[in-house]
Amino acid sequence: MNLSALPKNISFLFMICLFLGTSFRSKKDLANTTQKKIPTSVEEFIEGSEIFGNSFTGFALYDPKKEKMLYQHDADKYFTPASNTKIFTLYTALEILGDSIPALKYIVKNDSLIFWGTGDPSFLNSQTPDNQIVTDFLKNRKEKLFFASTNFQDKRFGAGWAWDDFTYGYQSEKSPFPVHGNLVRFESKMDGDGINISPKPFESLVFYNPKIGGNQTHFQRKEFENIFEYNQLQPTSKSYKKEIPFHYSHEFFVELMSLILEKSVELLPVEMIIPENAKTIYSSPVDKVYEPLMQESDNFMAEQILLACSNEVFDTMNTQKIIRFFTKEYLKESPDPPLWRDGSGLSRYNLFTPRTMIFLLKKIHEKIPEERIFSIFPTGKKEGTIKDWYASYVHAKTGTLSNKHCLSGYITTRKGKTLFFSFMHNNYITSSTPLKEEMQKVLHFIHMKY
Repeated sequence: MNLSALPKNISFLFMICLFLGTSFRSKKDLANTTQKKIPTSVEEFIEGSEIFGNSFTGFALYDPKKEKMLYQHDADKYFTPASNTKIFTLYTALEILGDSIPALKYIVKNDSLIFWGTGDPSFLNSQTPDNQIVTDFLKNRKEKLFFASTNFQDKRFGAGWAWDDFTYGYQSEKSPFPVHGNLVRFESKMDGDGINISPKPFESLVFYNPKIGGNQTHFQRKEFENIFEYNQLQPTSKSYKKEIPFHYSHEFFVELMSLILEKSVELLPVEMIIPENAKTIYSSPVDKVYEPLMQESDNFMAEQILLACSNEVFDTMNTQKIIRFFTKEYLKESPDPPLWRDGSGLSRYNLFTPRTMIFLLKKIHEKIPEERIFSIFPTGKKEGTIKDWYASYVHAKTGTLSNKHCLSGYITTRKGKTLFFSFMHNNYITSSTPLKEEMQKVLHFIHMKY
């Protein structure tokens, strides 16, 4: 068409209509191209996610009935697992420990009772039921009590831990005979007037120091001493609560036990290995320890359970020794060799792959009934670290460090199947909330589809 042949006013109107038409079509086309497609498969959910695309994400989904992977995304890549490491600790305990936690080993020699710790984390621990077995046993013995420490061959902290976190409740020191979870608790009194200090023996080790903590209630501990300082005993909140690990030494342990038992406990002056004729006293049923280990992600429980396993196998407590043994004897068929350094996942040296997590979940599922698994693992919208997330058909262990979040466990489907899954996310720079929201969509899809 020759526009120059048209009258000027008609030509002008024509150009406007042509422009508007083009504009409307481009907006419509743009809307069509930017409209999000509803995912119709797990693959589309994972690989089409902008949220997952902003981190290093690995995922694996496994059907135990078909004995096959249903879907994998970077499942052979190594990720820092954080507290997903506790699944390794749980499986170790399931294979090595019996139905109750060994509390101590002892022999009677003349007028003396010599006892060794076994790493049992449940003694006077607020996380476990009130268990007086050990207290009653030692308190009622007529012999002189001697504590032998030779079987503890470990360090107070694990490889790759943040050693300057010694004052935080999530990093209690490892020890051969834990007491009160190796923690001191400072908590508002019921009426809000003052602060309770427990255990009671620590009241005499708390001192006033007005120079610390500013205007907020503050307690702190010197690193290699059991001296606790505070700036005020009137809490700034009626719900104030602070937990600080105490510093363990064999000498301090016997002092503390003497106060608890109200009788003398001495440190054995010579080294003595556990003899073959030593007897064992047992404490809590194992699941009473496994539940806080998994549901509350208790780091202290994890480390001590691994030490208890070491003591059962070797009569000595050493984290690296039991990890080497268990990896060689029980994990040799793992698809990817785990780089495993501690029991809790506090170490950033740990590296596992999603398909190794699936391997581990499969081993646990073969070892114990599903009902027991679901009672030990956290359950969505019900208990543990996922009580505010997912749904009751998800039974899974979380794992979180800065810029790292993992979720591995079991999901029951609408058709009655149980599938195993492992999400591992590393190196994101947001909070973990967007990842959880995205995982929630994926897990709901799996529940509905399979």
